Amino acid sequence: MEQRKKHGFSRKALLGGMVALGALALTGCEVAPPEAVSNVLDMGWPDPITPEGESMYNFWVWVWVTAWIIGIIMWSLFLTAIVRWNRKAKEKKGEGEFPKQLQYNVPLELVLTGAPIVIVMVLFFFTVQAQTKVVALDKDPRVTVDVTAFQWNWKFGYQNVAAELSPTGSEYVGTDEGRNALAEESAFDPEGVANPNPIHGKSKGDQSYLNFNEVETLGTTEEIPVLVLPADTAIEFRLASGDVSHAFWVPEFLFKRDVYAHPEANQQQRAFQVESIEEGAFVGRCAEMCGTYHAMMNFELRVVPAEDFTDYMEYRIANPEAPNSEALASIGQEPYAVTTQPFNSDRATRDGENARDNNAAYNA
Repeated sequence: MEQRKKHGFSRKALLGGMVALGALALTGCEVAPPEAVSNVLDMGWPDPITPEGESMYNFWVWVWVTAWIIGIIMWSLFLTAIVRWNRKAKEKKGEGEFPKQLQYNVPLELVLTGAPIVIVMVLFFFTVQAQTKVVALDKDPRVTVDVTAFQWNWKFGYQNVAAELSPTGSEYVGTDEGRNALAEESAFDPEGVANPNPIHGKSKGDQSYLNFNEVETLGTTEEIPVLVLPADTAIEFRLASGDVSHAFWVPEFLFKRDVYAHPEANQQQRAFQVESIEEGAFVGRCAEMCGTYHAMMNFELRVVPAEDFTDYMEYRIANPEAPNSEALASIGQEPYAVTTQPFNSDRATRDGENARDNNAAYNA
């Protein structure tokens, strides 16, 4: 009778542990973890700067909390078995060498089978929840940016700016009709061209999938491109590559997207949106090995107050030939990238001197 009570208590304890673990997961993943827990368990993740990043960050930390709880329970069971049920301990109690065998304990086996299934199902649920929030295209973007990656730099163009942020007071549409028309013409080779591309009849130099805008920031080997965006504003990024596969990565987004040539043909949704971005300067990188100078394919995300962004766009529209550095200086911002040190985009760095202080040169 006493033995039966012990077994009953053990089963209840195991079931209670499963329920508690499930409850912790079900209530925790959308709630910000305590700061002390985050500092220990975020495993070096940067602080997020978007609501989507917050969702990813919370999920990441709570998964680690769950993993540690499971690990502590399992280690405790292992150590208990090693200490209490080893041969010497059994001999001291005058018991047989082998402990009671439980291979036919159906309730216990059901618990040990059900617990992992519950854990996996809960983690799967919150994985889908976080992923759905990050990739959702329902955030009513007020600025749409065309991002073009190429070996080994970036081009950023402003496709749409909502009326409340536009210097004209009405919606700004920045499509460069002339260059987009030329890109469309590149889709097919003219008659008689040597070595035409046989795949779907398209030209090898097809750029019809790229977008070109009136206001663009083009990175060069001399200047790292700075993408200027308004703070606390929904933004849409539309991605495409001019050559090989790249990846658009701002570490503080806690999310990266591959950038493909012909994104639709490659079954990629080229657009992604963020609900808002915190003000500041943040390094951006290519996170897909894309060739010789992949490590130097940097950019900077410069997030400024909404009114400064409007002034910035006004300067860019009024001065189409002026470099981006002058537009940044006109709104009181550092004219060159401040987050990409020690690396710059200069290819001639075999001597290891690959640091550049463009701002010092500009101020001089």
